Amino acid sequence: MEPSRARATFFNRLPSSLYLWTAALIFAASGSITRKVTEIGAAHLVNGQNPISLCNVLFVGNLCALAAMLPIFGKQWNRQTLSQLTLRNWISLGLLAVLSGAVGPGLIFSALDKTNVTNMVLIGRLEAPLTLALSVIFLRIQVNAWTVAGSLIAFVGVATTALLASSSRMIPMMGGVFQIGQGELQVGLAAVIFSITTIISKTQLQQVPLGIFTLVRLSLGTVIFFVLAQILYGPHHFAQVLSPFLWKWMLLYSAVIVVIGQLCWLTGLRGSMPAEVALVSSVNPLAAVIMAYFILGEVPSPAQYTGGLIILVGIVLSFIGSLRTAKSQVRKVQITPADQMEPTMGFRGM
Repeated sequence: MEPSRARATFFNRLPSSLYLWTAALIFAASGSITRKVTEIGAAHLVNGQNPISLCNVLFVGNLCALAAMLPIFGKQWNRQTLSQLTLRNWISLGLLAVLSGAVGPGLIFSALDKTNVTNMVLIGRLEAPLTLALSVIFLRIQVNAWTVAGSLIAFVGVATTALLASSSRMIPMMGGVFQIGQGELQVGLAAVIFSITTIISKTQLQQVPLGIFTLVRLSLGTVIFFVLAQILYGPHHFAQVLSPFLWKWMLLYSAVIVVIGQLCWLTGLRGSMPAEVALVSSVNPLAAVIMAYFILGEVPSPAQYTGGLIILVGIVLSFIGSLRTAKSQVRKVQITPADQMEPTMGFRGM
């Protein structure tokens, strides 16, 4: 047997759950690793600037990920496949690239500069109840009482974290009665954007091949982010974008966090049941907080413990609801572009 075929056979024999859990751990560590590489850059300034700034991480990381994804998904870009896409599909793809490929990630990366990873993880859980609410309204999905209760409790936990555990740059709300950190607010706005794009994906892009969806989102989103950053921060914002030190770290970052994480997730979906996916997704926030502790030394504050425990109760109730729903679903998970934006998975490094 040829070595390449032998390797393919070996990887195909691995259980789907192994791929799912591997992806979950990679995604859980993504926020902490992003913060860590920027700290490494801060210790190796070039002309007084951090070569691994958060904007450089997003821009160059996506370029590296795009280069790695092209050989994998490029074959889907053929005349026959492209001719089947409608004008509505292309408009939806463009909207998704702007929102989930540029604006949403831009808000997350900006928030990382203003708040800690634990806050980002906990407040990012807002995405799950928002997506559920939008799915009920626009997709007319049926949800059980467990899921509704879990989402409501998780929302309370997110609000508790946002109002009590804000870290810096406070913004007054409701006439100064409450205050929320600028970073926490940006994470909340990103959660709203990702929820909206998930609904768009599920309603408009179910038949769009995953390769086209991925490459359009990466390429167009990266270009739009670059243009927006130039407008907002000036032409010198990417002065160190050609730094070899930056590219060395981004090649590693994109290969592990973006490419391997995404491929493991999609490979795991092909042989998984809905209950397995729900379990892996539910554990992700807890894993992300643990990763922040081991990688960055972040110890949750009392406010974060309070909000996190409330969110954990909501996650458990939502998981029970998912199990009850999964009993009637004996099929394996069908892969669609929406699966790549699974709301309960949170930040994925891009």
